Amino acid sequence: MRKLVVGTFISLDGVMQAPGGPDEDRDGGFEHGGWVVPFIGAEFMAQVGAEVEALGALLLGRKTYDVFAASWPLRGEEDPIAVKFNSVPKYVASRTLDKAEWNNSTVLTGDLATAVAELKRQPGEGEIQVSGSGELVQTLLRHDLVDVYRVKVFPALIGSGKRLFGDGTLPRGLTLVETTTTANGVTMTTYARAGELRTGFYGAEYDNDGK
Repeated sequence: MRKLVVGTFISLDGVMQAPGGPDEDRDGGFEHGGWVVPFIGAEFMAQVGAEVEALGALLLGRKTYDVFAASWPLRGEEDPIAVKFNSVPKYVASRTLDKAEWNNSTVLTGDLATAVAELKRQPGEGEIQVSGSGELVQTLLRHDLVDVYRVKVFPALIGSGKRLFGDGTLPRGLTLVETTTTANGVTMTTYARAGELRTGFYGAEYDNDGK
């Protein structure tokens, strides 16, 4: 079964809305679009490039698809990320879109959770990666479809906006796979699913061995 990987940019207070530009997503009167831009540097782009090498297919919500489809095809062959994005299969989760014009794009039909589960079962090389797509991510979380989280935390507080982990997030355990921090203070961390959430008790009566 192919891995479904959610890759997202979030502020320290968990906001993921409109990281790349002022007009990316103004839902709710959001006025802070483009908040990641001051922190992007060579280390950051090198990490993103390495992650894209594992890309086998993109799974996108309608808004993110529209943003990507309007920009990535305009970039030349000298941009390896653009080459990858433009060539791989792309699947769009949308209730209103009938046809997706970007090369090698398919609009998912029927129940979204069922369609994504079927995508994961289909043979293919590389990861199914989700970028942005806040509403889509909430559906994936509610149905426990995410295998890996690549979370890039930026040293900024935004205060309001769409958040990565909404009310429908299921309790689950995670394993830390990798973490690194850039000179600009961006913490880039990868987590893999690790079964059910484990709980315990910690109190003053515990000894130094935690017993």
